[in-house]
Amino acid sequence: MTPDMVAELLRQLMKEAMILAGPLLIAAAALSFVLSLMQTLTSLQEQSLTSVPRLGLIALIMLAGMPWFLERLAAYTRLLLGDLRRYLG
Repeated sequence: MTPDMVAELLRQLMKEAMILAGPLLIAAAALSFVLSLMQTLTSLQEQSLTSVPRLGLIALIMLAGMPWFLERLAAYTRLLLGDLRRYLG
């Protein structure tokens, strides 16, 4: 396997990781912003008021998006296994 092939594999892997993690990170950041704004406006400084809703939102998004996440991972795995002979030599 050449260094170019390794770089291409890592590029594809990072692209898939960003596509899969993107919705979760954007939703968590948006919710954190809203919750921090509410905490600032109401002068509540309880840490559980931010972490519990964020964990709940992430769990909800993961459950709702699980078919899409698994389809993307399965397609990527099929792509890797389909080209396995090319990578091994």
